[in-house]
Amino acid sequence: MPEEAQHSVRTRQLFYIPGYDPVPPRRYRELYRKEGAEQAAISGYSLEMKPKSKGAKNFGWGISAEIDGQKTETQAEILFWADIVQSSMDQNIPRTYLLLLSTAWEYIGSGALFGLMKLRIGPVLAALYPVAMLLVQLLLALALGGAAFYLSALYLHWGAGVVLGAAIVCGVLVWFKRKDAKLFAYYLMHDYGYSARYKGENPPELEARMAEFTDRIAQAMRSDVDEVLVVGHSSGAHLAVSILADLLRQGRVPANGPCLGLLTLGQVIPMVSFLRNASRLRADLNYLCQQNRLSWVDVSAPGDGATFALCDPVAVSGVAPETGQLHPLVLSAAFTQTLSEAKRKELHRRFFRLHFQYLCAFDLPKDYDYFKITAGPQFLGDRFAHRSHSPSRIARAVNPHTSQST
Repeated sequence: MPEEAQHSVRTRQLFYIPGYDPVPPRRYRELYRKEGAEQAAISGYSLEMKPKSKGAKNFGWGISAEIDGQKTETQAEILFWADIVQSSMDQNIPRTYLLLLSTAWEYIGSGALFGLMKLRIGPVLAALYPVAMLLVQLLLALALGGAAFYLSALYLHWGAGVVLGAAIVCGVLVWFKRKDAKLFAYYLMHDYGYSARYKGENPPELEARMAEFTDRIAQAMRSDVDEVLVVGHSSGAHLAVSILADLLRQGRVPANGPCLGLLTLGQVIPMVSFLRNASRLRADLNYLCQQNRLSWVDVSAPGDGATFALCDPVAVSGVAPETGQLHPLVLSAAFTQTLSEAKRKELHRRFFRLHFQYLCAFDLPKDYDYFKITAGPQFLGDRFAHRSHSPSRIARAVNPHTSQST
């Protein structure tokens, strides 16, 4: 952790980078409002949400908090890329099945899948789920269409059988797609396919948006706030790593400016860094982990099957330096200890909700409290200065691709 001033945070600029999520940013405001109020009631502090400041360019809100007898003002902004997600998901059924084939080929053919399987089986099964589900849908549609063709050809005419069979195949596939809000097969296929399509490189439109995010954070680093805190959740974690690596390389972190913190939550960085052309991300991981100008804390939980829980994203990607790795501090949110049995039963089998638990209230909170971190008086580095890595941290290098861009 960098050496930080020991005074309290009076003002903070918070930036939240969502994962691969097509929903509008107001969802995150409402989640923060609801869960923040619940956590404040449980933990006995004050948390009040306000309109965003007049100068804020992105969607956001203000937060006034009184925690541990100290008052803090925070301005939160969403670094929005849901429009890019929505555009990437705008694919018809045949193109989605072509994406399935190309994504499976990339992960299997490059050896990335076998490396990932050596880390955590949960996120690998989550990645295989949309492949299996879409194939089951296709086989069922073909079976029903084939039966219709056979009966029509037997009792009517083979031409009628072709038409009816094709109509049923199409109808079944369309029906499944309309039910994807519950099945998530198309959503997850587009999620994993978005990175695999470019073999781990960022698409041009995403690189352009990330440059805008870098500019906005650089602007905050020139302001008079005490701390600039960047939170990257899920797929947003690898975007945050590259954005802050760019920020530091460009010399846009002033020596006398705010303290800079990075909090990655439920990260799936290996799903990208293990791809053959992800040399940019691997170089960013290698660079950022050695910088003493920021604090970086990575929080995950084995109970979240959609994350590479307790996997050091630098080390497992095979790009940790021989000496001098400072970051990240890998910590467990320990759902079995921080959520009551009743709460765990409520969330049982709600896999997506569990993946968002890092942004929500804990009814048995320990030192990980999202709202104290993002709105409270402690700097990120100070808050976890006493902590060492969780004992179950995974740091073995299993990535088949370790090239780094220069």
